[in-house]
Amino acid sequence: MDIGIGLTSTIPGVPGRRVLEWARAAEKAGFSSLGTLDRLVYGNLEAVPTLAAAAAVTERIGLTTAVLIAPYRGNGALLAKQLATVDSIAEGRLRVGIAVGGRADDYEATGSSFEDRGRAFDRQLAEMRAVWTQEPRGFAGPIGPVPVQPGGPPLLIGGNVAATARRVVEFGAGWILGAGGPDAFAAGADRIRRAWREAGREGEPRLVAIAYASLGDDAEMHAQRYLGDYYAFVGDYVGQIAAGALTTRQKLADALAAFADAGCDELILMPCDPALTQVSLIAEASGL
Repeated sequence: MDIGIGLTSTIPGVPGRRVLEWARAAEKAGFSSLGTLDRLVYGNLEAVPTLAAAAAVTERIGLTTAVLIAPYRGNGALLAKQLATVDSIAEGRLRVGIAVGGRADDYEATGSSFEDRGRAFDRQLAEMRAVWTQEPRGFAGPIGPVPVQPGGPPLLIGGNVAATARRVVEFGAGWILGAGGPDAFAAGADRIRRAWREAGREGEPRLVAIAYASLGDDAEMHAQRYLGDYYAFVGDYVGQIAAGALTTRQKLADALAAFADAGCDELILMPCDPALTQVSLIAEASGL
């Protein structure tokens, strides 16, 4: 199982320079990819330009949106161009975890329909595929840049609704679990594998998950403070989310083993503490 690490761009108040230092340190430490969470109405940095910046200061490490919320971003053509641009800067290192999201305030802030987000997402996915296969759109021809990866950056479709499996087999290269532990991952992964086989897709879907990690001094405090703020909108359930953070080496080791046993191809560890020392602490505890 590959082990990635999230960028600190999701934690409010983190200087942009720290994000770049973190990206360089993560590549040096041997992580498989750099991940970004996505949210509009919050004090985080925006995911797409953040990954472009990370791509510019690294050479080998993968880049993954984990998970990009698509429908409130408007039409699929512009989003396809933005993501293809990041992938061009990264020379083909981008994977796009993408989903509909569940926070109504993000949709309200952009004047987008929360209730229609599933249908909007389907239209975006179809449009992105058309752009990345270079269908002509006007006098100058197709929308560029020409994708570095044939067909465009691989899409990892997020979600647990019935439509998720359909979207994976129609548009995706795999599935990403945006929230939940190893048991939730195992159940979702089984559904995706079954749909993949029934649709006659070749090979196997790539299966990715995220988890929150904070190690060292005051690990519990950092996890509770950050996750308590980020997930405050879920009410009383926020305590369970914070309690699930991997705040000791043993918790991290147990989670890595459980996700690997469930068939996870990559686990991206999202930080709760923006201190640069977290990169080496998490890398060492993960056996990198």
